[in-house]
Amino acid sequence: MIRLRGWSIAYLIAVAFIACHHSGAQAPDSFRWIDFHSPKDQDVVVWVTRGLDGRRWTAIREIGVQYDAALVITSNRANMQSAANDDVYSVWSVSLTDRSVKSILTGANLRLVDWMLFATGGQRELGAVYDDCSNCAATTFFTAFYYDLRSHTWSARWLRGGQGAPIWTSTTAGEVTRTQVYAVMADPNGRESLGTWNRLDYGKVKPAEDFVYRYDLDPVLGLERMQLLVGREAESLKERMCRAQDAVDGLIRGQDSILCQPWRKPVWERKPVTTPPANNQGQSKPPGRQ
Repeated sequence: MIRLRGWSIAYLIAVAFIACHHSGAQAPDSFRWIDFHSPKDQDVVVWVTRGLDGRRWTAIREIGVQYDAALVITSNRANMQSAANDDVYSVWSVSLTDRSVKSILTGANLRLVDWMLFATGGQRELGAVYDDCSNCAATTFFTAFYYDLRSHTWSARWLRGGQGAPIWTSTTAGEVTRTQVYAVMADPNGRESLGTWNRLDYGKVKPAEDFVYRYDLDPVLGLERMQLLVGREAESLKERMCRAQDAVDGLIRGQDSILCQPWRKPVWERKPVTTPPANNQGQSKPPGRQ
C-alpha cells in the first residue's frame, strides 16, 4: 500500500471526486470545509493525519469540521499503476479533542450531492451516493452524513450491514428480470425522503413482485425509518416517484421504465393526411406540359 505522509496529502484532491463546496443548499452555520492551502487550517490537517495513522488510506480528499469532530474522506489506491477510478473511498469521524477515530463506511465512486433536509426545523445533512465496488456489477447506495450531538461524532443514515439505502443494482438472480425506479423527493415544507421501487419478474415461474420502500426520519421521534409499503401507500409513492414533480435534481432514475408508463403524459402528434381530397379527378398535369 502506498503511504503518503507529510504536507503532500493536503493537495491530492481527485478531479473526478465531486466535492460539495458548490452545492445548492446551505450547509449548517457550524460546519466548514478545511482549506488545505490555508496556513490557519494546517493544525487540523496535522491532527487528522495523526489520528488516521495506522488506517488504510493513501490520500486525504476532504476534511469538514463541525463542533468537535471532523468528517474525513480518504481514498486508498492499491499501487502506483492502479487507475484512479479503482480507488476505494472511506469516510471517518475523527475527534478534535482526543483523536479517536470511527469508521463510518467504505465504498467506490463516492459522490457528494448536496446538503439535504430530513427533519423539519433540523440541520441539513450531507447527502452522498456511492457503489459497493468499481468496474463490476455494482449496487449503488444513498446515505447522508450528519453530526450526532449525543455521541459527538459523525454518522451516516440508514446503514444496514455497513451500507446505506440501496437505490440501484446491476445484479440479478438467475432468470429474474429486475426493473427499478427511485427518487429523492421534497415535501412542500422542504422535508426530504427517498423512495425506491423494485419489480422482480420471474417469468412463468410465479407472478411478479413489487417492493416499494420509503426511507425517511420519523417526524415525531426523529429516528431513521425504512418502511416496506403496501396497498394505497405503495401506489401513492409509485406515482410520486414516477411523476418526479418534487424530485431532487440528480437523485432520480428509472422514470423512463415500463413501471412508470401509467403516469406518463401522452404526447399528441398530428398525423399526416394520406387520403386524396374529395374533388380530385386525377386530371392534374405536370408543370410545363400543355
